[in-house]
Amino acid sequence: MTDENEPEPRTDGSGTGIVSPDDETPSWLERKQRTQGLSRLTYEYFERSRREDEDLRQESSYVERDVLAFPTWPHEMIRNLSITSFFVGMILFLAAALPPHLGPPADPSSTPAIILPDWYLYWSFGLLKLGPLNPELAILGGDKLMADRTYGVVANGVVVGIIAIVPFLNKGSARRPVEQPFWAAVGMFGVVFSLTISTLAIKNLMPIDSHLLFDLTFLLPIAAGTITYAVLKSMREGYMFSLNRRYYRLRPPK
Repeated sequence: MTDENEPEPRTDGSGTGIVSPDDETPSWLERKQRTQGLSRLTYEYFERSRREDEDLRQESSYVERDVLAFPTWPHEMIRNLSITSFFVGMILFLAAALPPHLGPPADPSSTPAIILPDWYLYWSFGLLKLGPLNPELAILGGDKLMADRTYGVVANGVVVGIIAIVPFLNKGSARRPVEQPFWAAVGMFGVVFSLTISTLAIKNLMPIDSHLLFDLTFLLPIAAGTITYAVLKSMREGYMFSLNRRYYRLRPPK
């Protein structure tokens, strides 16, 4: 039995519902309702964001839609300082616990057995080792159209060109991978491929057969992209897709 005179809780951002304004102290019942699982907390977050967005829209005097966001202080500053402090602390901890090893001084009179670039260029160095993919054309008497070194340089240009053109191909305004599973899968493919091609660059140091490593260089990115697409596609039909789509509708791009 409920009291007829008692106002019914509202969830449209106004009134005294589960989500109370910042200037109201939540009751014991409201605090209890807020702790009923992740879905309840997420619901509260989006309701509060929606209400703040509507309040800012009503107070605004602009004719067109304003670019609304949270204030820099204290919201953005506290969040950024927390994240920065965490990573700086991790770097200091690793520097103290795992100091870098200093090898012998360089000897310009001798060539090292294994020559490698800096670690962040392993992916480019690995593309230079794609000689087995260089086709042999029968029309040329079984000779290759270009040298393996030239083929590796062309492969670098192709990969960099694909990375540069992706932003022009994907013109969507999705803010979460679940909204566009295909492009999320393409991104995962690229990330895994950068790791596997970097591993191929140091195949002389890897305790694995070189032929198997060459095959895994291309199989693992395809598998990662396929799994990513399948998982995100299945999430679109569930709770997470509805949640993300709702957030997208509440804060559409300008």
